[in-house]
Amino acid sequence: MKVKLINYTKDPERIIAQAARLCYSALSIEELKEKLTEELVAKMIKKIKKLGHYSVLEHATFTFALEGISRVTSHQLVRHRLASFSQQSQRYVKIGKPGFPYIVPPSIAQKEDLNQLFIEAINKLDEIYHLLLDSGVEAEDARYILPQAVTTKMIITVNARELLHILKLRCCNRAQWEIREVAMNMLKEVQEVAPNLFEDAGPPCILGPCPEGELSCGKPWPKITKKE
Repeated sequence: MKVKLINYTKDPERIIAQAARLCYSALSIEELKEKLTEELVAKMIKKIKKLGHYSVLEHATFTFALEGISRVTSHQLVRHRLASFSQQSQRYVKIGKPGFPYIVPPSIAQKEDLNQLFIEAINKLDEIYHLLLDSGVEAEDARYILPQAVTTKMIITVNARELLHILKLRCCNRAQWEIREVAMNMLKEVQEVAPNLFEDAGPPCILGPCPEGELSCGKPWPKITKKE
């Protein structure tokens, strides 16, 4: 799996702080920008999150390149409808020989007999897929035989507000293992460029009680004490 932040709003935290101050200031936009020191930006970001003034977070966007994830995970990701997605097409891109790349879940890989059975099934599907292509069947129809384990590539663009929501759901210990790995890598990437904005990003248990109730994993993340 590869998850890389390939583009983002220049100075995302400054843009967000500037937008927030604009709502309550008579100063010009340029004057607001000049008055925003690094310390003030950091303070503003913390205040914005504390007050729930999340609309201004939508001014900052982040674009990720994802490779080597399964169709299982891509199907989950596109459910986040406020993000924008571009995905490699199985209709126009034929999977070349010898064999398509795929993901084996750890729960299967760790059991030798099941792992062997899984791989044999994948190889058979690969054989049928290429037989269909070699027989003149269009890729758009041959792809029907492909399993959800086959890997895919995506580019995702999402604003900071929605990204925080995605991380809240998908970093949780109860999230499916592969999409959780994607989310954890995304979090690591954005913390490098917007540390104040994403310092307490992740599942709800970071800042308070788990909302899952009886379904809680029982292994909450370490609590973060928010600084003013």
